[in-house]
Amino acid sequence: MIRSLLALLFLFAAATPSAAADRGPDQVFKLWPAAMPGSGGGTGPEKIGREGSATGAVSNVSTPRMEIYRPKKPNGAAVLVIGGGGYFRIQISSAAVPTARWLAARGVTAVVLYYRLPGDGWNADAPFQDGQRAMRLLRANAEPLKIDPKRIGVIGFSAGGHLAGILATRGSHDFYAAADIADRVSAVPDFAGLIYPVISMRAPIDTTRTARYVSKLPDWRDAYSVEAQVTASTPPIFLAHAIDDPIAAVAHSQRLADAMEAAKRPVEMHLFQRGGHSWGLGKPGEPVAAWPRLFASWARANGWLVTESAEQ
Repeated sequence: MIRSLLALLFLFAAATPSAAADRGPDQVFKLWPAAMPGSGGGTGPEKIGREGSATGAVSNVSTPRMEIYRPKKPNGAAVLVIGGGGYFRIQISSAAVPTARWLAARGVTAVVLYYRLPGDGWNADAPFQDGQRAMRLLRANAEPLKIDPKRIGVIGFSAGGHLAGILATRGSHDFYAAADIADRVSAVPDFAGLIYPVISMRAPIDTTRTARYVSKLPDWRDAYSVEAQVTASTPPIFLAHAIDDPIAAVAHSQRLADAMEAAKRPVEMHLFQRGGHSWGLGKPGEPVAAWPRLFASWARANGWLVTESAEQ
């Protein structure tokens, strides 16, 4: 097990940042050194689909992994970026990768997560196993990645926001048996940005496709409703949502904001008059396109991003 982790450390150290704005990742590697927890899954290669705003969405993930986008001048912060897609696909090209490039341009080590999907036949808690493993690997390998283990956050979109929210509120719950020494460290992010997230499994907003897959888990309405898992130790959370969202009602973010306030935990929420769902970084000129700048300001004010740049 130690040998597997050392090999992973070498991969991290070998990566070098690229200069191109539209570059690919600097390093890609598997989450699991040997057998993965859980069961099920599809067959055949990964699929990259074209479905409206989900162009480039990935499904049939059988090799959960992380893609590392390393900045030229790392500022010590790192963010795990989790695309959404209702737990049956992952919006990689339309949300996760643009956000990772945006973060890397601001000195943040950005990490795009490819996680197993219940929609492909994997066990319903596979996304949480992969997300937890990714957070632990980042923190366990903070030194070779040149990141501060106390400044590792997560940004999640839609169902990815649900996964990120579960990591923020239940990251200390073991979703799998320890695989190696990396699993001895905390999987709880230091901060979380949840963008048009699915939050609640409770009526009347339990109508998302995300909830359909989560409903296969025990005690799913409470254990996987993010707002029900907020405690006095939940890390600070940033929320962005459009009031006219037809997929994840704005009440999802509102419920979490209320729970954070009740627990006296730091929370910042931005509601936009329009924007719908699945906007990623947002198109220039649209109201929702303000969220990256607002997130960066919030993160800088709290000491996670040490940069003078106020650009979007």
